[in-house]
Amino acid sequence: MSWLQDPATIQCLYIVAFALFIYGLMGLTGPRTAVRGNLIAAVGMAIAVLATALTPGMGNWWLILLGIALGTAVGVPAARKVKMTAMPQMVALFNGVGGGAVALVAWVEFRQSNGFTGEPLYVSIATLFAAVVGSVSFWGSNVAFGKLQEILPGRPITVGRMQQPLNLLLVLITLFCGVAVVAGGTSELLMIGLLVASALLGVAVVLPIGGADMPVVISLLNAFTGLSAAATGIALNNTALIVAGMIVGASGSILTNLMAKAMNRSIPAIVAGGFGGDGTTASASGGPTDKTVRRTSASDAAIQMSYARQVVVVPGYGMAVAQAQHAVREMAKELEAKGVNVYYAIHPVAGRMPGHMNVLLAEADVPYEQLKEMDEINGEFARTDVALVIGANDVTNPAAHTDPGSPIYGMPILNVNESRSVIVLKRGMSHGFAGVDNELYYDPRTSMLFGDAKKSVSQVVEELRAL
Repeated sequence: MSWLQDPATIQCLYIVAFALFIYGLMGLTGPRTAVRGNLIAAVGMAIAVLATALTPGMGNWWLILLGIALGTAVGVPAARKVKMTAMPQMVALFNGVGGGAVALVAWVEFRQSNGFTGEPLYVSIATLFAAVVGSVSFWGSNVAFGKLQEILPGRPITVGRMQQPLNLLLVLITLFCGVAVVAGGTSELLMIGLLVASALLGVAVVLPIGGADMPVVISLLNAFTGLSAAATGIALNNTALIVAGMIVGASGSILTNLMAKAMNRSIPAIVAGGFGGDGTTASASGGPTDKTVRRTSASDAAIQMSYARQVVVVPGYGMAVAQAQHAVREMAKELEAKGVNVYYAIHPVAGRMPGHMNVLLAEADVPYEQLKEMDEINGEFARTDVALVIGANDVTNPAAHTDPGSPIYGMPILNVNESRSVIVLKRGMSHGFAGVDNELYYDPRTSMLFGDAKKSVSQVVEELRAL
């Protein structure tokens, strides 16, 4: 076993591990290779764990095995049984667990080294950074989970004008405790104060964020967890942890920036909170003066789409809630058999997590080439005969272009109102995450098909088969 515990052997295993991380991440760029990419990355993680276990001086094997067993017993059933509608909550929760683990490791390192006594300066700074960011990620992710699970209200929860001063105070307390430790303080109260202040900061930052911004927040917290893990890797001199953490941190940061741009909002504005779910019932300028909606039936919708040249399906959270993706795929097959071109318009922040709609449609075996991102599909709406909107609210609201008084003004949207006809599937006239009325519903070219999305689409499928 001596050659297995040789430092060169361990470093080689780490190199193999993070090479598999990178190769696995490449597979996540498309639904056809995503499962394989996940498996490759999982093999890389298994190799990294093995390399860590081979490190000389590693002990407490029963505790390590107990931790692996408990994690497997909780994680595997949860991942297998979770519904796609609850996937954003699970992602937020699992991401938070990673941040919490990093914070606990930092605390243990502080205790074992008696306040980093005799440790290089970079070790104490990296460990404290990991503790702060990991704690913020853990508690912020738990708040995000509570909002998505509707344990907490989805609307912004703030203390009014005192919100930003409160955040600043928590930042200063965190910095004070961190500087005191770096300066030589060995009192455990300093570390506990740092962890508690950063925990309260994570809660205080995420509570004021409304539901409309939640996909961006999940991505941002994911990036935080990655950065904290990388900092822990620096402190522990663990190559695999550094590389894995930086991959997660970098990819999460890039995704967060892309999603913020898709909403035409800056990341600081999102962190400042206050957007979405505030209960506003109309835009500041009053929105459309004609509040009449036009109802349609499954048979009329089927006739309209069967004679169309091109139909664009616009999925949103309503499709996820109803688990209607398989019915939508059946409807598309019927339309394609009649010579109708069918595409799917994907807004970057549709649903409750990044890529939510892509995952749902991939699950229903929708061909990847039919999924069109916002920039690609917006030019097609003017040539589209029927746009079928399934629960997508804020991302189709023309007020983003027409109403300067609307809270979503300036947000890039899917231009479904340019289609010759629009059919909206909804249970009722409830608002989206942003809490504002959708002007699209009152457009003369729009008709509403009320009811559960899965049942409505299934009825449309039956009508298409009868034509």
